[in-house]
Amino acid sequence: MHAPERLHCTRIVATPTALDTAAWPGGAVVLRVAADEALVAAPVELDVVSDPHAIVEPETAFCGVWVEVEEALAFLERECDWELPTERPAFAQGAVAGLPVKLWFAADGDDRVLFVVPAPFVVDFVERWS
Repeated sequence: MHAPERLHCTRIVATPTALDTAAWPGGAVVLRVAADEALVAAPVELDVVSDPHAIVEPETAFCGVWVEVEEALAFLERECDWELPTERPAFAQGAVAGLPVKLWFAADGDDRVLFVVPAPFVVDFVERWS
């Protein structure tokens, strides 16, 4: 695993319909952390969602690292007590190695997993990976 790096994301809180129909930037990883909230691993403009009351703010409180799927699954087999999604692409979040982790399983053909960890826990995450 490479060292996790600070992610420059955008947090969006809007109606579920506005998030469902948003015009996301090409190639952006969109993590639907709740029905009315998304964490987008890219800078996003306010007009990306149709909700006039949407909250669209920069979010830099997370670090992330892309890991080859085989290495990621070996780690998750040891450190994750919950069932992982089987379809791709997929988003999941929960405790991994005793830490809050968000996972993005890339689409078929892109054999990587994005691990997203709150920045205060990144040192612990790296230590537990070894």
